[in-house]
Parts: sequence; structure tokens; C-alpha cells
Amino acid sequence: MFLGKQPRVTQEMVLGVLKNVQEPELHRDLVTLNMVKDIEVADGSVAFTITLTTPACPLRHQIESEARAAVARLPGVKEVSVRFDAQVRADSRIAGKLNVPIKNIIAVASGKGGVGKTTVAVNLAVALAQMGARVGILDADIYGPNVPIMMGIEELPPAHNDKLTPPVAHGVEVMSLGFLVPEGEALIWRGPMLHKAIQQLFTDVEWSDLDYLVVDLPPGTGDAQLSLVQLVPLTGGIIVTMPQAVSLADARRGLTAFRRLEVPVMGIIENMAGEVFGAGGGEQAAAALGVSFLGRVNLAPIVREGGDAGQPVVAFQPASEQAAAFRSLAQAVAAQVSVMNARRSAAPRAPIKLDR
Repeated sequence: MFLGKQPRVTQEMVLGVLKNVQEPELHRDLVTLNMVKDIEVADGSVAFTITLTTPACPLRHQIESEARAAVARLPGVKEVSVRFDAQVRADSRIAGKLNVPIKNIIAVASGKGGVGKTTVAVNLAVALAQMGARVGILDADIYGPNVPIMMGIEELPPAHNDKLTPPVAHGVEVMSLGFLVPEGEALIWRGPMLHKAIQQLFTDVEWSDLDYLVVDLPPGTGDAQLSLVQLVPLTGGIIVTMPQAVSLADARRGLTAFRRLEVPVMGIIENMAGEVFGAGGGEQAAAALGVSFLGRVNLAPIVREGGDAGQPVVAFQPASEQAAAFRSLAQAVAAQVSVMNARRSAAPRAPIKLDR
């Protein structure tokens, strides 16, 4: 080598420095996690792709900044180009229990009715889809299957291959118990009948390959929750509550149900915060119960207006404070899913320790 001549940059050198860059949520380096691919090196220019564990990754800019800086420090590197794609990690337990093309199942529940649980479920699903994920929502609320109303869907498309075809609204595939009964008829299913109905919503529906299926559960505890857990492993459960002090008791009921059914608790969402109901009850409940506080959404008429019109607020008023809050919640949920699945894949070496 001549004096003053820069060494030739190789793919191995690039991988070597990227081993020092960690994925902030998973706390392991990008190379070990197989997140780096398509490395190109030519005349001092380096380009590579980072495969995120979710398109909703909340720390993408941090990962890009640290990866770019690490490679730029290599002698001879003049330019660094970082590309991104995403491959959502699957909950491997699902494929072993049920033959469905769904990677992760997220249950949204509440200790009581009237807390805006369906509004949260719908906006989470649409926000995840807006970020580039493949998303479905399953309305399992036997007391008030309102997801079709909030998503602006009136009927099912024609069946295909002897299976129900889920309609698509706002980029989300939708299925509901409400589609299985005549309009206006009360659902009084219990036990085996309800179990069979929920099973059909998985096995008799032609779902696409989904990264996330958000399930809107009935409020409280009962047969629907039990049937769902018996059918398929839930990647995680979310509790929706309101801000009042009594929210602690309500959230405790929901968490108790999840824990008894051995469903990992992802955290608590505080809905309808603000002048009317106050703020902080959900956060206090999360701290008292030892689970994550995922965030809050402030009360505003546009949330109700959008839901009534079949236009979730993240689509109806995307620049609003409430839409931004739902997008942040979606990022937090996606990050939780990534962490949970990483821990599950490492189970033989390190037991899963989730919020309990």
C-alpha cells in the first residue's frame, strides 16, 4: 500500500462497524438481528438497506443517524446512503395453533363500557396501515359490534373460495360479528355458539397476509375473551380506560382477565382526557399495576364526528392533535410487538419476562 492512499472499503468493514449500532427497542446490534442487507460499495460511496421490525418503528431516525455516522467514520468513505424496508416479526405461536396468514394478534379491551375502546381499536388499526403495515380489524364485541359503522362499511363483498371476503376501508381489512346477524338483532350468543362464531371469523374469512390483526373485544370479561384465547395465542393485550381515579379499578379488572388467561399485557391507553374527565388516571393505573403507559388521547368532538361518519380521525383529520396521538400510540404498540416477539424467539436462552 502506498503512503497516503486510502484503504479500499469492503462489505465486511461496513458490517463490522454496524455491529456497534443497536436497535434501541431490542437492545441488540443491527447485524446480529439480520437487519442489514444489500450493501453496495463503490468509489467511496456506501449504500445499504436496514430492514426494520415494523414500518411503524418510532426510532427509525435514531437508527439511521447512528448507522450513517458509524459507516461515515470508515477511512475512504465519502458518502453514505441508507435505505429502509420493513419486515414485521411474527408471533410464532399463532401458526402452530391456527392456520391463518396473520403474524400478530392484538386484543383491545376495557374493564367497562363507554370508554371509547372501539374508537381506539379502529384508529390504531388505521394508523398502523397508514404507516405501511398490512392490517386487519376483527370486531368481536357481541354487545355492540360498531366497527363497521366507524369504518364506513355497510355490507360484505361476495364470498370467494367458499370464504367470507373482508371489506377494506382506510387500508384495513374488516370483519365483524355484526355481519353475521340481521341488522338490529341483539346478539345473545354464549358458550359453544359464540366460540364457533369467533372461530369462523378466523378460519372462514379470506384474510390477506396481515402484519397485525387488531381485535376489538367486548367490555369487561366473559365468553368472548375466553373463546379467543382458546382459539389462538394473543401477541398482547391493551387496556383502554378513562382518566378518572376510578379508572384504576376498571383497568385492574381488564388486566386481571388478561393475566388469568395468560395474555401478555402491552399496556394502558388513557382515552377522552381533558377538561371534562381530567387526565392522569390511566397513567396512575399503569404505574400502580406495573405495566406500560402507552399514551393518552384528549377528548375532542372531531373524534366522535369522524366515527359517526365512518371516517376515523386519523383519516378524517390527519393533522389534528388526536390523530397525532393515535399515530404515537400505534408506534408504541408496534414497538411492543417487536420486543415481545424478540423475547419469545430468545426464550430457550432467556425466558420471556413480560408485564404481569
